[in-house]
Order: sequence, then structure tokens, then C-alpha cells
Amino acid sequence: MHLIQEVAFIILAVVAIWLFSKKVKEIRRNILLGRDEAFNDHPDKRWRNLLLLAFGQKKMFRNPLVAVMHFVVYAGFIIINAEVLEIVLDGLLGKHRLFAEPLGGLYIFLINAFEVLAFGVLSACAIFLVRRNILKLRRFISKDLNGWPRSDANYILITEIVLMTLFLTMNAADTLLQQRGYSHYAEVNTGNFAISSFIQPLLSGLNSESLEAIERTCWWLHIAGIFAFLNYLPYSKHLHILLAFPNAYYARLEPEGKMKNMPEIQKEVLYAMQPELAPTGEAAAQEEHKKFGAKDVFDLSWRNLLDAYSCTECGRCSAACPANLTGKELSPRKIMMNTRDRLEEVGKNIDKNGQFVDDNKALLRDYITEEELRACTSCNACVEECPVSISPLEIILQMRRYLVMEESNAPQEWNSMFSNTENNFAPWKFAPDERDKWVDEMKG
Repeated sequence: MHLIQEVAFIILAVVAIWLFSKKVKEIRRNILLGRDEAFNDHPDKRWRNLLLLAFGQKKMFRNPLVAVMHFVVYAGFIIINAEVLEIVLDGLLGKHRLFAEPLGGLYIFLINAFEVLAFGVLSACAIFLVRRNILKLRRFISKDLNGWPRSDANYILITEIVLMTLFLTMNAADTLLQQRGYSHYAEVNTGNFAISSFIQPLLSGLNSESLEAIERTCWWLHIAGIFAFLNYLPYSKHLHILLAFPNAYYARLEPEGKMKNMPEIQKEVLYAMQPELAPTGEAAAQEEHKKFGAKDVFDLSWRNLLDAYSCTECGRCSAACPANLTGKELSPRKIMMNTRDRLEEVGKNIDKNGQFVDDNKALLRDYITEEELRACTSCNACVEECPVSISPLEIILQMRRYLVMEESNAPQEWNSMFSNTENNFAPWKFAPDERDKWVDEMKG
């Protein structure tokens, strides 16, 4: 029997890990389709960001109650799954509670702590389900989440509740069988645990064979559930559980309001102000034309694409966006979701053809409209609110640059400003030598 269990477990583990690794490689390839950009400066600050933003969830604590519940779910999920190591080794080696004897009292303390966390996770997930589906907070009922994204969040919360229930039920059945001295369960006596002891009265009327069946069923479902969850993650918004760490490490260290200048444009301004520096003849012909801005995901940086995959779809960015609050089409959350959707489509194209074959689509217009891009006020509220410092604004600015500088596509008011800046070196329609006339008018 133990041999069959070991073989079944090994097959399940190998298949699950292979499928997960395959998808992770696809996601990594997709992210690296973006332009190269360096984010390796100030490693001390980057490690600090990782600890505060990813582990400590610093930004979440602006709303302490929700932050505590989220932290319990996060910490509980990570810590409780440390128990999976023992569960796995028990199954492979045909043992029962392998770590109980060597750890002694510490083991009892740890399992009790795990159970308290499990109950906390179960309770918090139930509250989050109520917030999403009964209270229906505004950012959870937005049209951004229509279809799969709304279902995805509910599936994950329900899965968490099921996994924690299986864990507690398994412990309840196990400790009852220990008390009865049944089979190999009698080899270890841990006593009752903090939370599962409250489940025991529901199971105490069952015979030992039925209890063993429940304990083994919970064991298998818990293991299978974790492997299933592992392979569900890459297709879910909860991929941020893994990507929050590199995303926090590679976070931008510059002030949030700082926009990156384009050296090519700076040169043009310099040449306009100092024409003698402009290249001529063969030197001018050799200057390479660089594509300005971004039309598709290939034109964005790998860091922007990592942002897209790291998005939690929590909607805090859109809830803080002044354009969104005033009824305009722009939703920063949708910008990130659409970027990820386009990137996934490009990845499938590459998988099918061996390389990318033009599909007559692009991120601009097919996924994100001009109206959305022009509604942005560049205020950085979305970046400030994001728990993992994702920047929808960088993508918006790159796409607006493409519209203006590659397509000469801008509202008339913008074109007037651009024309004045080019000709008069200021947004106003006054020649430089007439700019101080207002002083004479004031004197008069």
C-alpha cells in the first residue's frame, strides 16, 4: 500500500513541477521580449524595498484592518505550507509525523501555531469573499473585472478556505486515531491541537476505519490541491505571490514624478538652440533614427512587462485615479491587465510559429485606446497607491510618445503647444524677443 502511495505521489509531483516549470519559462521569455533596461544600481536600497514591500507589505498598512487580514492570509499560506514538507516525507517514507519525535515540544508549538494561522486564513478569506460578492466594494465591481478576472479572485479565496479546512480536518482525524491507538497512528502521541480539537466532536462517532479514510483523503486532497494551486498561479492574478519579490527588488528608485528624457529629443533641442553643434553631411546621414515611444509590447521595457505580470488587480490604482473617478475611460488597472493579455497573445503566437509572426494587432488601439491614454493627468496617484509599486504611468507615457512623435497624432490644443515650443521655445505664441513686453505694459 505504501509503495502504491509513493509511486502515485512521485508521478503527481513530477507532472505538477514539470507543467509549472514549463509555464514559468514561457512567462520569463515573454517578459524578456521587452527592451533591455538596467535596474542593478544601489543593491542595498533594492533589498530594503524587497523586505518592506514584498515581505512586509508596507503599502498595504495604509488601511490597517485590511492589511492585517491580507498579511494573515499571506503569512499563513507561506508558513502553513512548511508543514507540507512533513506531509510529503511521511507519504514518501511511509512514516507518521516524522518531525514529532526529534522536535519534541517545539513540534507541538509549531503545529498549534500553524492551526491558529490556518483559522486566521480561513476567516480572512471568508471576509474577503463577503467584501467582493455581498458588500461589492466599488473597485471590485468595476467593468475591468467582468468575466474571468472576477471569477479568478473568488476561485482563489475558495481554494484557500478548502485547503485550510482539509489541513484542520486531517489533524482532527489524526489525533483521534492516536487516542484510539489505531494502527501506525499509535506510534506518535501529539495530544490535541488548538483548533482541530473543536472539529473532533464532529468525527468522534465514526469508526476507526472511516476516520483513517477521512485522514488519508484530506492528506491526498491537500497535496493535490497544493500542486493544482501551483499550476493555477501562472494563469491567475495571484502570480503576484511569486513576482512581488523580483518586482519589489527592481522597483524604480527615482522620485515617482520624474519622467525619463529621451536623449534623441534632448539633442534636437540642443541643435535648435546651438545650430553649430548639429551634425552635417555624412555625420548627419549616419545618425540612426530611433523609434519613439511604444506601439506594442516589444517597445516597452522588460520592467514594464514584469509589472504587467505582477499586477494584483486589486484596483487601488483605479480607485485613486482622478480621471477614472470623474467617469473617463482610463483605468490604470485595465492598462496593466490589457498589457498582460497582449503579452500572453504574443507568447502564444511565438509558441505556435517558432517566432513572432505579424498578427496585424498591437497594444495600441487593439487593447488600449487613444481616449484612455489622453485621459491620464500624469499625477502618479496610481503608482503611489500600488502595493507593489507597479507603474501604469510609464506604459501610458510611452504610448502617448508614440502617438505624438511617430504618428503626429495629438489633440489640436496639444499641437498648438508643441508648435509654440518648437518655434518659440515656450508653450505661448510669443517670439522670444517679445517675451518681456508685458513688463513694459505693466509699467505703462
